[in-house]
Amino acid sequence: MNLPPKHQQGLTLISMAFILGLIAFFVLLVLKIAPIYIDHSKVVNALAAIEATTDIETKSEHEVRASLDKRFNMNYVYDVTKDDIKVTKHGNYLKVEIEYETIVKIFGNLSVLAEFYDVIEVGKE
Repeated sequence: MNLPPKHQQGLTLISMAFILGLIAFFVLLVLKIAPIYIDHSKVVNALAAIEATTDIETKSEHEVRASLDKRFNMNYVYDVTKDDIKVTKHGNYLKVEIEYETIVKIFGNLSVLAEFYDVIEVGKE
């Protein structure tokens, strides 16, 4: 009786190591990049809270900056500095712009740069 030869099935050790290495790399990327976007959502929430504040257009630039600073301190946002925040006030018109970037080192000489720009406008010019 002639039986067909059996073919080897499954992954080799090298292909298994390669697949596990790829999975580990992408898990590392997610673990390093996810906190950047979590912090950014805290910045967006702080801006939304400022926008929802009653009579925010009557507050001074200093009061708006102080309110943002308090919200950032409460939520442990350290990527946004005072230089990244631009407050424009004309009468009952208020515009708050936040433009910042975050650099996170992945490993070796590989880093990730994320740039963010958020703006709110309240009142009439």
